[in-house]
Amino acid sequence: MANREPLLKPVKIADLRPTQMTVGYREVAEKRRRWQSYDAEKKRAFLGAHMVPTLLGPKKRHYVIDHHHLSRALYEEGVEEVLVTVVSDLHHLAKDEFWTVCDHKSWVHPYDETGVRRDFHDIPKSMDSLKDDPFRSLAGELRRAGGFAKDTTPFSEFLWADFLRRNIKEKRVEDDFSAALEKALSLAKSGDAGHLPGWCGPSKG
Repeated sequence: MANREPLLKPVKIADLRPTQMTVGYREVAEKRRRWQSYDAEKKRAFLGAHMVPTLLGPKKRHYVIDHHHLSRALYEEGVEEVLVTVVSDLHHLAKDEFWTVCDHKSWVHPYDETGVRRDFHDIPKSMDSLKDDPFRSLAGELRRAGGFAKDTTPFSEFLWADFLRRNIKEKRVEDDFSAALEKALSLAKSGDAGHLPGWCGPSKG
């Protein structure tokens, strides 16, 4: 069991390393809107309650294994630091061994914005370098709309994003997000989605 020890000292968001290649920019924008609606006191409370889980990797850099969207949103909002929880200390490993361990423990998702697996060296080195995957935004909205349940499977929303990518044209997502969501809701209730985490079963009737 890995110890989860909150650091007493905050870490600069600019120094955080991603373990994935993309985020959904619509998701990031929504988190920014929510943050902007908070007053100063609520912002302080929010930051205290939302620690970012990281791995301590080579050169004692912090590698984020969740809350990429939140970290990117806070960075864009000018927040300089966040509190982190170190899930596992792997700083003694060589870089290639570090990524191999991450891969086996499902702590890394090296897939680009087209859903193609890439080399670990292609993973961006900063939160502001993460690319947009519109289907990750669609998957996030699909879950909020009740299309599937939140699940503990690592990167579950990326699995849904890849499923949607195979069944909905990207132009439809970009040109008419509401229509794409309606199509996604229909797909989510089909048996074709039955292998995905959080599947809620076929639609009745």
